[in-house]
Amino acid sequence: QVQLVESGGGLVQAGGSLRISCAASGRTFSRYGVGWFRQAPGKERAFVAAISQSGVSTYYDDSVKGRFTVSRDNAKNTVYLQMNSLKPEDTAVYYCAAGVRAVIAIRTYLYDYWGQGTQVTVSS
Repeated sequence: QVQLVESGGGLVQAGGSLRISCAASGRTFSRYGVGWFRQAPGKERAFVAAISQSGVSTYYDDSVKGRFTVSRDNAKNTVYLQMNSLKPEDTAVYYCAAGVRAVIAIRTYLYDYWGQGTQVTVSS
């Protein structure tokens, strides 16, 4: 069983930066691929970024490529999403998810555990 807790969300102006974190419980976190997803009001949950179990491989949605960076520290059981050059359309609740089968996975069904989400609001 893995529990995920996101933190670091907040309000930021367009063009600004924010780093959100996903802290995981459990001693086997390094077995899990991790993904970041977001959901804006009235929209479906959408893939943002993913990182492999070791952290060597990453993958991004085109909408955030070059602006967002996903990383992980397995010693701290934590995954980070550094968000730069934020735009109002990045406003959403951001969720992290973990799955043993999720190797750079963009599909939600490959993730077994989800956090509660953290709100990111970008003002224009």
